[in-house]
Amino acid sequence: MRLRTLLVLLALVPTAAMATQVAVTADRLLAQSGHLRADVAAGERTGPPLHRLVAALQTERTTTAARWAGTALSEEAVRARRAATDDAADAFRRATAAAGAGTEKSERRLLEVMKGLDDLDAYRERADARIGSADSVIVFYGDLISQMIRYFQDGFSHTEDAGLTQESRVVVTLFSAAEMVAQEDTYLALAGPSRELSTRRFADFVNAVGAHRHLYDRWIVPYLPTDEVDRFTAITGSEAWQTKTRIENQVLSDHKDTDSGVRLPRSITDWPAAHQKWAAQLDALNTDRTRALLAHGDARASELEAQVARLIAVSGGALLIVTLVVVFTTRSVLRRLRVLHERTVAVAEETLPGVVARLQQGRPVDDTALPAVRGERDEVGRVGDAFARVVAVSVDGHRQLAAERQGFGMFAAGIASRTGNLVSRQLALTEELQDTFGGDAALLAQLMRSDQLTVGMRRQIENLLILAGGEIPDPHTEPMRVADLLREAAAEIEDFRRIDRQALDEISVEPRVISQISHLLAELLDNATRFSPPRSKVVIRAELVADGLSVEIEDRGPRVTPARYAEMNGRLHSAPPYSVLAENAHRLGLFVVGHLADQLGATVTLRRSVYGGTSAVVIVPRDLLVPTEREPEAAPAPAPALVPPLAEPAPPAPRPATEDRPGTAPRAADPLPVRRNPARPAPEPPSAGRPSPDRPDGGAPRPALPERVPQTHMAEQLREPRAADTAVAPDEATPQEVADAWDDYEQGTRTVENELRQDQP
Repeated sequence: MRLRTLLVLLALVPTAAMATQVAVTADRLLAQSGHLRADVAAGERTGPPLHRLVAALQTERTTTAARWAGTALSEEAVRARRAATDDAADAFRRATAAAGAGTEKSERRLLEVMKGLDDLDAYRERADARIGSADSVIVFYGDLISQMIRYFQDGFSHTEDAGLTQESRVVVTLFSAAEMVAQEDTYLALAGPSRELSTRRFADFVNAVGAHRHLYDRWIVPYLPTDEVDRFTAITGSEAWQTKTRIENQVLSDHKDTDSGVRLPRSITDWPAAHQKWAAQLDALNTDRTRALLAHGDARASELEAQVARLIAVSGGALLIVTLVVVFTTRSVLRRLRVLHERTVAVAEETLPGVVARLQQGRPVDDTALPAVRGERDEVGRVGDAFARVVAVSVDGHRQLAAERQGFGMFAAGIASRTGNLVSRQLALTEELQDTFGGDAALLAQLMRSDQLTVGMRRQIENLLILAGGEIPDPHTEPMRVADLLREAAAEIEDFRRIDRQALDEISVEPRVISQISHLLAELLDNATRFSPPRSKVVIRAELVADGLSVEIEDRGPRVTPARYAEMNGRLHSAPPYSVLAENAHRLGLFVVGHLADQLGATVTLRRSVYGGTSAVVIVPRDLLVPTEREPEAAPAPAPALVPPLAEPAPPAPRPATEDRPGTAPRAADPLPVRRNPARPAPEPPSAGRPSPDRPDGGAPRPALPERVPQTHMAEQLREPRAADTAVAPDEATPQEVADAWDDYEQGTRTVENELRQDQP
């Protein structure tokens, strides 16, 4: 059977989809019907007890407020109100226990209501003993009633019927509006015989008046059935309701502000009689509306069940016939498509990625591993042949891109190598100029500046060489101490004076990786100095750890988000294509660091510093480290000068004698002497014309008087004899050592000048 015939038969598959849709729809309708049945049953069991409990709590709240305000009430009346509340609470507990478990939200709300009912006796005792304030007791009653209204609302919150949802909102709004009116009754009772309310409670009364009027006008009356609208109109048109409205308006307009609060008008005394008349009518309206909601929910559940029955009866017969045909044809098609799917997945997930990876690495590819065109004539075979052609085109394209990438890399490496040779010659010329014209301090500073810029240019050229796949030429033949390695890395950047180097352990690095590690650290130091305040220090610290040598570079740069750190660390662990390098041509440092770390087998991690900046941690493998060889101790000698002393306006201090020879670098003074506690030298023997101190008169000896010995208070280096003016060998100090010494000299000069300014009055 041809695939085309199978596809025609598969036109019946939408029928199976329809069957699925019917099943899903029937299940959803049945679930909705079941929810409605459960909501109606729970509402019929808990609704009436809940409504009676809310009304009892509202009445008890008003009684408690009146008693607190000093209104004369008998103990029997108070106990009767509380007994009615307790009976309603017991009935509510029994109804909720019989209703069973509801939704998680309703169960959580029910626990809050039960906790409030358990605390009711404690608040009654506080009210009887006048502990605390009346406001706290009234707030407790209000919160408990609000929780009960929300519990009723949660019972219909998961229904999917828009009509029932709207109807349940109207019922809940009716309860809320009735609670606002009940709060007005409580606040007026709290005023008591003195007719005074606190400013806060008067504001609550005003809010309750505005809230219940807004709820009735905006959210209740427009959504009530016609007969219930007529009932509500009759209630609001009654004399009792008119009295209520009049008292509310008079309280809002005729109140008087006093020092202790607000005094209400005398007309509030008419409130209790009017409240008794319209409260019962309003309560009956709320009860009837609740029963109508439950009845509509039950009717809607029956309608959904009937709809499900009709849907299943009509669809079942048709689906049964179609299912047999669809199953047979589908199995035949799926068998052939499964084979094609397995082949394509294997090529897409295993073969093709491996081929692409080999091409990117410049390795040859075995074409027999790729799918071949078989010349199939059926539809499935043609799809397989088309996929094989797509794979062939993709591989050819990647092969061409790999060849172009390799060619461009070789081209860029060649240019970088030739340019690097020119820069090296420029550096050699700069060193010759420093040796020749080193006597001129200003010219030497400019030459050092030129040397730094040229070094930076060489580092950028080496970056191009690294990214092109080349290697940095390494002229070192001997291991280098970590301290010297840190100095060499710092010398590669322009702001080397801001670098604080700390080599905490004595270890050396193998010669073959010195240039690579130095370049890696220089890139991180350059980033740290460029992205931190100009006057801040950048600390580079090296110490031995379990995995090798840890080098941490810490700056005081701006705060970086965790997402940004993740992005930068990603650059350190992936080799991007040239398209990504072109988009990030202005920030290639992290890519270079990643390449060097991959070549060295090192790990580089960027993270937030404790000072708010960035900390870069480099772990150099232990197999690249060698112990530092101890040099034989030599006799102490004056260290060669590194920088010439600066000319000062005042007469200059004595300088070491040097021979003015062209082509000889100037020599600076010895390093600062270390002050010691030398042993007191023996006194000189007495001269011939002077009596001995032991025997001044030739008689008995006497104790010798103290005698000042020249140069005993001076440091050891200063007591040495002045060297003769002999020919000075050319200074072999590197430009970096000269720059470090110059920086130390300037820093010391600034420190002394600041101390002198502080000492001046």
